[in-house]
Amino acid sequence: MYKRVLLKLSGEALGTPGDSRSISPSSLTYIAKEIAKGLRKGTRLAIVIGGGNIWRGARDGHGIDRVTSDNMGMLATIINAMALQNALEHEGVSTRVQTAVEISRVAEPFIRRRAIRHLEKDRVVIFAGGTGNPYFTTDTAAALRAAEIGADVIFKATQVDGVYTGDPKKDPKATLIKDITYMSALNKGLKFMDASALTLCMENHIPILVFNLHTPGNIGKALSGKKVGTLIKQG
Repeated sequence: MYKRVLLKLSGEALGTPGDSRSISPSSLTYIAKEIAKGLRKGTRLAIVIGGGNIWRGARDGHGIDRVTSDNMGMLATIINAMALQNALEHEGVSTRVQTAVEISRVAEPFIRRRAIRHLEKDRVVIFAGGTGNPYFTTDTAAALRAAEIGADVIFKATQVDGVYTGDPKKDPKATLIKDITYMSALNKGLKFMDASALTLCMENHIPILVFNLHTPGNIGKALSGKKVGTLIKQG
């Protein structure tokens, strides 16, 4: 069983099927219940959440300069973090939101020692605001925060069952990969995580477990150390 875990959620996970550009109460409730059911005594959980259901900096610029657009995306992650916090607390899970973009009226600033102290008190810490800098994805924020808090593993909860040889929605011959090394994943150009985040995990020896968020019980299985999805680690 893992002792300290960082769970990476996409913003789109908060939407509804066919409408990922939203926040769905039913999706929030599902995710919160899965987390609440999956938590085990002695396991400390942190979460990094994206903002793509509201705004994706690189994709949604539409004439807005990249830095401004990325800053808007970071603010979107704070909205999602507040929504997830509320849903988790409805399930009886004690939480704190910390953000890399200072917005003290609604969330704590990210302070590493304070985050670790919250985890030691069995609070789920939701990290928002990405890294606080433009040009970096929330995948990179997840890798960075995992290294900072000393996480044993990153769980990347996605829309598919793990890492495939190709896009399973477009390539009927794509097959699921059960285990792969960081370097092999980089060399093959697999798109489950951006290269800077993957490299950061490799340098800090943080395994990554990629699995389907929408399969009930997967979060609990992963937290208890059962094999789900695809594991990326050192060879």
